Amino acid sequence: MSLPNVWYLRRVAETGAKACLICCKPSTSVLITPDNKDFFYVCQVHLKDHNFCSPIIDAEKEAAKKKEEAMAQEIEKVKKEYEEKQRKKKEKEQENKKDKKSSDNDTDSQEKGKDESEISTSDDAKERDSKIQGIEMAGAQSKADDSPRIFALHKIFYQMRVDRLRNIEIARRNRERLKDPSFFPSVPNKTP
Repeated sequence: MSLPNVWYLRRVAETGAKACLICCKPSTSVLITPDNKDFFYVCQVHLKDHNFCSPIIDAEKEAAKKKEEAMAQEIEKVKKEYEEKQRKKKEKEQENKKDKKSSDNDTDSQEKGKDESEISTSDDAKERDSKIQGIEMAGAQSKADDSPRIFALHKIFYQMRVDRLRNIEIARRNRERLKDPSFFPSVPNKTP
């Protein structure tokens, strides 16, 4: 009976909270083996304790996260460059409109042009802000659950779990033996 020292962190609902293995306070975090042979409830504070367990870091996931962060920075840089170009372009358009409008002495056309350009500029700004806010929200959600999910218990706690499973197995065998009538000695049938 081999119990791997790999424990996955799972969360349960608040109504399913049970006592922590260490401090007996209600906890919604559960450490469970990959084959579901053993599990126990533990507080988040104990998961951060380096004397209780240590996180197993997946190198591939870490590399993917770094690549994703670099990509996000690159996207942000491109956005800023694009916004700067758009701003310069709008400034040039406004200067061209002012030059044309100054040649035209029609005051009504000036007011219409200003109103239309302000409306389109404000709509573009609102659309851009909503997109940026959506991207930031998605990033915040992924960063919120950035804690490690796979742990290895330290030697003492791991041995404690192995001993517990061994004792359960011994108790089960003893119950089966007691149910078997051939386990007990038989009454002698010869007379002395």
